[in-house]
Amino acid sequence: MVGTDVSRVAKPAEDVVADGAASPGEGPGKGAPQDVIHVRDQYYVLASSSLADGRTLVLKQGETFAVFDRYGDLTPVGRGEQGLYHEGCRHLSRLELRVDGRRPILLSSTVTRDNALVRVDLTNPELGDSRGLLPQDTLHLLRSTVLNEGACHQSIQVRSYATYPVAVDLGLRVEADFADVFEVRGIERPQRGTLQPGRAEGGRLVLAYRGLDGVERTSWIHFTPRPAELNPTSARFRIELDAHAEATVGVVVTFFPPEDENAPSAYGRAASASKRSLIARASDLCEVRTSRAQFDECLGRSTADLRMMLTETPHGTLPFAGVPWFDAPFGRDSLITALELLWAAPSVAGGVLRYLAATQATQEDPSRDAEPGKIVHEVRRGEMAALGEVPFDRYYGTVDATPLFVLLAGAYLDRTDDWALIEEIWPALLHAMDWIRDFGDRDGDGFIEYGRRTPAGLANQGWKDSGDSVFHQDGGDAMGPIALCEVQAYAYGALVSFGDLAARAGERGRAEEARTRARSLAARFEEVFWSNDRATYAMALDGRKRPCTIRTSNAGHCLLTGLVRPERARKVAAGLVGDEMYSGWGIRTLGASETRYNPISYHNGSVWPHDNALISMGLARYGLKEAVLQVFGGLFDACLHFDLRRMPELFCGFPRRPGQGPTLYPVACAPQAWAAGAFYALLQASLGLGVSAVERRIVFTRPMLPPSIEQLTMKGLRVGEASVDLHLRRHADDVGVEVRERRGDVEITIVK
Repeated sequence: MVGTDVSRVAKPAEDVVADGAASPGEGPGKGAPQDVIHVRDQYYVLASSSLADGRTLVLKQGETFAVFDRYGDLTPVGRGEQGLYHEGCRHLSRLELRVDGRRPILLSSTVTRDNALVRVDLTNPELGDSRGLLPQDTLHLLRSTVLNEGACHQSIQVRSYATYPVAVDLGLRVEADFADVFEVRGIERPQRGTLQPGRAEGGRLVLAYRGLDGVERTSWIHFTPRPAELNPTSARFRIELDAHAEATVGVVVTFFPPEDENAPSAYGRAASASKRSLIARASDLCEVRTSRAQFDECLGRSTADLRMMLTETPHGTLPFAGVPWFDAPFGRDSLITALELLWAAPSVAGGVLRYLAATQATQEDPSRDAEPGKIVHEVRRGEMAALGEVPFDRYYGTVDATPLFVLLAGAYLDRTDDWALIEEIWPALLHAMDWIRDFGDRDGDGFIEYGRRTPAGLANQGWKDSGDSVFHQDGGDAMGPIALCEVQAYAYGALVSFGDLAARAGERGRAEEARTRARSLAARFEEVFWSNDRATYAMALDGRKRPCTIRTSNAGHCLLTGLVRPERARKVAAGLVGDEMYSGWGIRTLGASETRYNPISYHNGSVWPHDNALISMGLARYGLKEAVLQVFGGLFDACLHFDLRRMPELFCGFPRRPGQGPTLYPVACAPQAWAAGAFYALLQASLGLGVSAVERRIVFTRPMLPPSIEQLTMKGLRVGEASVDLHLRRHADDVGVEVRERRGDVEITIVK
């Protein structure tokens, strides 16, 4: 995914080209022309608001999400992201509350722990007119908002603490710009559709927009009770209260006309239904509690964020990537989120595998960077995607999702023993393996490379997909096709996983072929990617097979699948947790001495929680637990400084300073699914936790916990049809594991 590097100005879309990119009709890249990777990228997030400007309050359900300010208002500020969105379109850009024409005074605001409700406490400023004076703090306004079944419900309860009757006007100002989310992100459109004149119908407003795609998008805004005055931009209610009395105003925004005119006012039912829906998601999730209340708050918010990001699709439940910019299916993000959660909630991986199998590319389409067997990168439903103004209606410009798909399938089977799902997606797995062999290896050298086939696509197609993220030691751009080091590790893991799957399926020829290719890849990788001078693996090979020998976090991902030699894994680890790479809060994406290092950039010096989580899982694989605990401790300390204890998509990579928290990245998504999954992965890494339904056992390999966590309990850890409750206690050099309750046949093994 691409975000903003705020130190630079993005180039207009028409100026960004892929020099030498394969043209339509060319083959999969065998000997294809080289692709110059430019520094500037047209898909940077240019929205000008920042997490540091003021706290926002986020709700999401399904394909609807909302970003409010601290008052519970939607306020259009510059290119800010505030608004109510549905299917990639901002259906409400303004919803501002006023009391007698003045903004109320904020007392407090929050999102509830389960992410079901936004609650805002307000009071009145001093008000006065010919009727008399109403002192400040006489009224309490409780503003509560919930999303449910494609509608936004807001309740405004006004309670008087006066000992005499009072009367005030409650006003709501309303606007809808129907901007596509890519417009909000900062992409200029040469023309837009037509905003229809707003109209008042009884007790509701109807705001509409006819897009250039021929679709009419409508916001139906219902008010209860009927306003005293209603026009296309505002509603006014006359609130008259006896002493210590209260009144309630209801607002409901829907994107379709309701069949029942009375249905929109049911705020209480909507709130209850939203809570039940959140609880039902990832119902197999293992419950984790610790002796450290602050860690439980961080993990609890992560859990709530993960449940909120899980979205029903025609092919199963899928974690959408992040709010506001990436509230859509993203193949890579979903796969990594599922890997992070696999030990605790394997059902998430099942939904991801089904969705990605159903949306796998079946033919070549250069305009989408699609090739047979390739796993989708991004799916969008907005106007700009439908018109082709951005290529992301169904876009395949990702090099790593396909091997990660196969890797996850193997890990899922071991975790669940759900062979029925593997049989269901077996054709997709075969097609993915064919893509790795035939299209992924563009020049036949045994490595997986990428090079975009459409100038409108992403120039870089690994997880660091901003335009300036792949370069040489002297700062010069890398020329494609590009072979990223971590993608080779994912491919190795895919080959090993598929070998095991094919063996179980009785296809010995396929199994042996995959295992032979895995051994060959491992040997060649060590020979080509290792840099003795830097004591790490090169980030990438360019189109001339010259290594990009820069210190990056990418090398840490190579540990994830067991691709690298143990002695070199130790050297990589030492570099990752040294001062060059480790900020004190986490591992940076790029070393501090590298030419393009910038701690405020998106990918060249920032800290990404999911990146740190995957690295930690790799460190644990090689038994490097001290490094795991260092990363775990830094991210936990960072989370204590974040609003709501919510782990953001990324934060800046400045060195840790005494008495100060980490520096926020201006337009990071929060919540972000793979960031929310980081603590689950860190727990697994620190405990050396493996769960296998195939073997019916749980293994703790050299378990350790951070010094801040003395005890930990797991309730309902499922292993096939069995489940266990465990209690863990930290000791000086290890962790003791006690079985509190065992339901069914499962073995607990501790390896020290």
